[in-house]
Amino acid sequence: MFTEVLKSEQRIKDDNSEDSLFYLEPRFVNHLDEAFRNRLTKLYEERINRNAVVLDLMSSWVSHLPPGIRYKKVIGHGLNRIELESNKRLDCFWTQDFNSDQKIPLDDSSVDICLMVAAWQYLQYPEKLAFNLKRVVKHNGKLIVSFSNRAFWSKAPRVWTQGSDVDHINYIKSVLIAQGWSNLEYIAEKTKKSGVFSYLNIPGDPFFSVLASNK
Repeated sequence: MFTEVLKSEQRIKDDNSEDSLFYLEPRFVNHLDEAFRNRLTKLYEERINRNAVVLDLMSSWVSHLPPGIRYKKVIGHGLNRIELESNKRLDCFWTQDFNSDQKIPLDDSSVDICLMVAAWQYLQYPEKLAFNLKRVVKHNGKLIVSFSNRAFWSKAPRVWTQGSDVDHINYIKSVLIAQGWSNLEYIAEKTKKSGVFSYLNIPGDPFFSVLASNK
């Protein structure tokens, strides 16, 4: 059974409309800048085995996986079917609102690694989802949760909107530890704008990632 970490008031969002309505129209934009995306792709290249079955949870039209590397299988999930259909890295996908139903329609121990990018901040019931992920991720499998300081703030619960970057890292870690995930580590790095802006030392979107193992 999953262990609750959040209080009821921490789950409240400013916009209580159904998430499926908010994401009804596709958004073919990058929500995080190039510096963040490059760092994320580098992390994936370092941490994902080429023979892995990858679950890209709460995905969109891009998965940020390293170009040129073909994985055993990439499974996608999200809320907008048009975006997912446009994601060429996905071998298959399904749509589901995790704030309404946290059950994951995949077989036990069927995934080697699960990825979440700019996604955790919208979860109202992260404990149950993290608990259910332990069922589908193989023993010794991995979870990588990456994010920056951006969000659709009206759709993020108070635990996220009222917290700092450090609070966000500690919050994710606390939920994962409570559900039995182990070997937690985190990355917190500044990035720098690429291209002509790199010479001006203009900061990019900060890069944060929490990594855990299913022991």
